Amino acid sequence: MTRAVVLFTSDLRLHDHPPLRAALAAADEVVPLFVRDPGVHAAGFDAPNRSAFLADCLADLDASLRRRGGRLVVRSGPVAREAAAVAAECGAEQVHVAASATGYGQRREERLREHLGARGVDLHVHDAVTTALPPGRVTPSGSDHYAVFSPYFRRWSAERLRDTCPAPRTVRVPEEVRGEPLPSRDALSGLSPGLPAGGEEAGRQAFSRWARSGMSRYEERHDELAADGTSRLSPYLHFGALSPVELVRRARADGGPGAEAFVRQLCWRDFHHQVLAARPDASVRDYRTRHDRWRSEEQAAEDVAAWREGRTGYPVVDAAMRQLLHEGWMHNRARLLVASFLTKTLYVDWRVGARHFLDLLVDGDIVNNQLNWQWAAGTGTDTRPHRVLNPVVQGRRFDPRGTYVRRWVPELRDVEDRFVHEPWRLPEDRRAGIDYPGPLIDLAEGLARFRHARGRD
Repeated sequence: MTRAVVLFTSDLRLHDHPPLRAALAAADEVVPLFVRDPGVHAAGFDAPNRSAFLADCLADLDASLRRRGGRLVVRSGPVAREAAAVAAECGAEQVHVAASATGYGQRREERLREHLGARGVDLHVHDAVTTALPPGRVTPSGSDHYAVFSPYFRRWSAERLRDTCPAPRTVRVPEEVRGEPLPSRDALSGLSPGLPAGGEEAGRQAFSRWARSGMSRYEERHDELAADGTSRLSPYLHFGALSPVELVRRARADGGPGAEAFVRQLCWRDFHHQVLAARPDASVRDYRTRHDRWRSEEQAAEDVAAWREGRTGYPVVDAAMRQLLHEGWMHNRARLLVASFLTKTLYVDWRVGARHFLDLLVDGDIVNNQLNWQWAAGTGTDTRPHRVLNPVVQGRRFDPRGTYVRRWVPELRDVEDRFVHEPWRLPEDRRAGIDYPGPLIDLAEGLARFRHARGRD
């Protein structure tokens, strides 16, 4: 009787799961294992919203395995130690795991090799499980990664993706291997009221609905704040409840401008993964330093508090920050706006904003969160690092009738369209009846401070 272990990390699904398929092909019985890593807690990464979504994903994965005769084994402790212990308990000869682009994931893989090798257990690391292409698949001449998206996208688009694999029909798990009770979101507090349900089944249903009704119009609507025309699949991709390879293949099969635009966004995920795989320190340090002397959280305490709570006086910024508080999610265009406002108008260190996002976002992902923040701050891969997004101009362009603003800033629900993004321009007698703060900072003043700090006066 041969046995293997499949260590689930950010790949909580059964459909298109190469590590699981390889383990089932190599062994008579397989232990599907998830380890609750204390390192995640120590890093402050187990924020309530993500912990709740994770609990849903694990419950769904366990239910799917039980329908196939198996079950999910959950343990707590250092990942390498627990994986080696489970392998020893069942006499497994192999452990299968998905590759990771983060420095933390790479160190975890090293520890797994050390612990498993000491017991004579082989570790098999599988690429293209959490990304469509492995981070190092395409590289430019003379470098280990692409620093600009467009040439990466051209090379990425020309590559052939691996074939997808169906969910297994049967999973046999050794009876003697025991685990802990599954975590539950019911035991958590501090959750955003509008937090979605997690899990592969919910993710596949969400994608099917959106593919039928939203993908064809994605190209024209994905930047419209009020339309809510994005897929909202990012939490499921973050936890691996959906396969990026499968999504790219299905979108390409549908075809059309909307599908092409969606595939381009999936490529952005891969682009960021290949950047961070080559430069793991970019999660905490400037990818391209501009020698900014950012204001710290302490120095800008009042401004940061107003930004977090959605009371900056700039309606589109406040709407976005309130959406984040309520849903644990934010429209992608809005993420760029609020990040630009914090870093380039308030001139606050991008790490302050990135940390706040990680505290609340259900799709909070070290790879995409940190590198998108650096893009907005001008320290990342943006080819125009001095770009500043004006919240009034952006609000008029992407929420011209103020529908998004009124949804999240009800204080402005009776303000007509021409004033909704600049309520301070209302006649004084009308402003007196609106319980909404004035602008936190004059945009021209913020821009002047930013240009001075960057040495571009």
